[in-house]
Amino acid sequence: MSDRNDAESLDIHESGASIEEAAEHMNELLNDFPAELPVLAVRDIVVFNYMILPLFVGREKSVQAVDAALNGSRYMMICTQHDEAVDDPTGDDLHKTGTVVMIMRMLKMPDGRLKVLVQGISRAKVKNFVSEDPYLLAEVEAIEEPEAGPLTVEQEAMIRSAREQSEKILSLRGVPTADIMAVLNGVDEPGRLADLIAANLRMKVADAQTILECTDPDERLTLVNEQLVKEVEVAAMQAKIQSMAKEGMDKAQKDYFLREQMKAIRRELGEGPDGDEDMDELIESLAKAGLPKDVRKEADKQLRRLSVMHPESSEATVVRTYLEWLAELPWKKLSRDRIDIPRAQAILDEDHYGLEKVKDRILEYLSVRKLNPKSKGPILCFSGPPGVGKTSLGRSIARALGRKFQRISLGGMRDEAEIRGHRRTYIGAMPGRIIQTIKQLGTRNPVIMLDEIDKLGSDFRGDPSSALLEVLDPEQNFSFSDHYLNVPFDLSKVMFICTANQLETIPAPLRDRMEIIRIPGYTMQEKAKIARRYLLPRQAGENGLNEDDVQIADNVITKIIDEYTREAGLRNLERELGTVCRKLARRKAEGEDGPFRVTVKVLEKLLGAPRFIDEQKERELLPGVALGLAWTPYGGEVLNVEVSTMKGKGKLTLTGQLGDVMKESAQAAVSYVRSHAAELDVDPEFSSNLDIHIHVPAGATPKDGPSAGVTLLTALISALTGRSVNSDLCMTGEITLRGRVLPVGGIKEKILAAVARGLSHAFIPHQNKKDLEDIPADLLRKINVHPAEHINDILPLALGLDKK
Repeated sequence: MSDRNDAESLDIHESGASIEEAAEHMNELLNDFPAELPVLAVRDIVVFNYMILPLFVGREKSVQAVDAALNGSRYMMICTQHDEAVDDPTGDDLHKTGTVVMIMRMLKMPDGRLKVLVQGISRAKVKNFVSEDPYLLAEVEAIEEPEAGPLTVEQEAMIRSAREQSEKILSLRGVPTADIMAVLNGVDEPGRLADLIAANLRMKVADAQTILECTDPDERLTLVNEQLVKEVEVAAMQAKIQSMAKEGMDKAQKDYFLREQMKAIRRELGEGPDGDEDMDELIESLAKAGLPKDVRKEADKQLRRLSVMHPESSEATVVRTYLEWLAELPWKKLSRDRIDIPRAQAILDEDHYGLEKVKDRILEYLSVRKLNPKSKGPILCFSGPPGVGKTSLGRSIARALGRKFQRISLGGMRDEAEIRGHRRTYIGAMPGRIIQTIKQLGTRNPVIMLDEIDKLGSDFRGDPSSALLEVLDPEQNFSFSDHYLNVPFDLSKVMFICTANQLETIPAPLRDRMEIIRIPGYTMQEKAKIARRYLLPRQAGENGLNEDDVQIADNVITKIIDEYTREAGLRNLERELGTVCRKLARRKAEGEDGPFRVTVKVLEKLLGAPRFIDEQKERELLPGVALGLAWTPYGGEVLNVEVSTMKGKGKLTLTGQLGDVMKESAQAAVSYVRSHAAELDVDPEFSSNLDIHIHVPAGATPKDGPSAGVTLLTALISALTGRSVNSDLCMTGEITLRGRVLPVGGIKEKILAAVARGLSHAFIPHQNKKDLEDIPADLLRKINVHPAEHINDILPLALGLDKK
């Protein structure tokens, strides 16, 4: 229980009607109270001389202090606590200056508290505390007031100022002033007037205590005047606020009256009340939507138009739909970010195996967001083959942030209005996909994944990739303007994540606005662990099996990866595991008891014969055949490059749907051989008496790029010299007319393909040596990677030709 003054103190008129008599009576009593008095600690009030007020006492020590005073002289000392929160104050917790009071009446309440009526007798100071148990007992000393003499001009001025300020406060609060001012006008002593006014002022406890501790009457009245000036300003502002609120209430009543009249008129016209109810709901929802100032201005304009339209008109329907969109968009609603970096790392590790560099970059991105929430940050774009987990990475980021997630597929989008929305003048106009998604999610800061951004198209309806420039540019998207809304909407809080299979088809300005994070394919070991940890349990559950029902050995999973799927990602692997689980689910549904053990023999019965034959098992390649490494949007691939020579006149034939770059590489290879025929043990006249046919199998698949230059040259030399290329060797790199090997891209994907084919040696350009850091060490131990600066670095191992 707390000791607080739960009743308002008596007003000035009641407490000061017999002020002179009370003063004389107190002067008689000043020397009558004992030197040691019980102390009552109070929390939020300061008691002044001449003040009569009720106090509610509930703390045990306080109750015992009151009882001790009643059993003795009825006097006690009241001191205010330094800190209101202290429940059991000691002497150190109290101000040493307080007021000696006399207990006039006491009443016990039903809840055990005491209600006491006290009157301030004299200022006093605690000399020291005698005891603190069972109640506070202190030795006190009265602070005598100096005798009042004739008023000086300064004192008269302060007294008049205090009376005038008090009258202003009473007038501003609407309190009758005649009786109260009569009391104030009857007090001519500065100290007594200061105490009388301070006892009835609404002040902070600290300010009241400062006035109580001031022993000089003139200084005390000066402090009271300062408080009166503050109170006049507060009362004036309060009166102004109340007046404004009354004016607003009057306007609301007027609007209500006019609206009721409009309803009556419409009922007479037969338009019915439903339109009015819809209008009221629309106005209310717009008021709650938190529209920005410029948007609110447009909404009010459209509301005025709607109010004069016939409810059944088509134009009214268009305007009402527009206003509903404005009301339903989350202009102010934000999801609360919960950026916990260790938790985010745990979520990423839980959802994805491997991809360490990608995870590190995501965690760096989230760390910056945590330290600087206002940071605009880059737009992340995950680039890699299908099935490597680009979309699920975005979903994991949203889960780590605690935000809502939505995926927007951009594949095949050709209409700019899909991004910017349609003009409202069109029939069936709607906002763009971005605004629709934000409305659907109901928050202004979701995670939106723009999937397949590399497959955007363009035609007579516009260029969506150009429209995305504003969406993805942090310098512009804070005021994104949808054609349907025609008002700015802030997209700067949205976290956009893009995905792409290949970057070449993304326009350069759009690609410049994004930070590219490449996600290459998975190694055989990574695929096996992902299948064991994620794919198999998920497929078992989706097909009605328990995880224990399916027992597949590691070598069986490896066989599925190697002989039934050839991909950089995991989609086909999950499909094959799903096929296995469906076959086992049928056996269980037919009554067979599990668990079901899948061996290599059982696997062929479930999935059929292997779909991929290991070409690397050929012990020897024919002359004119070389193995090259190529990059595709679906991962790395090993290509056979074939060169055949026949009698002729030097004609060069290229087949296999080769692009311009590969054709130029083939011509460069022929020119190099012609210029170095003697060094390569090639007939110098081959270009005039032999026709050359270069073919890359899988003719139905277009092939282009700079990666096949050294392979074409090696196959050409093999065909012209009759030497077979090492069947355990593959290569990649562009070739120049001087035989230099130039760098290419996709090294990790190409090495993955070489290891999957079981090759032992791979040549890469020397400048691509830095890309080997991205390849796991266990993978590099399975193949010898040779950096090459010149074609002469390749020929000794490939064809057994010595460097010259």
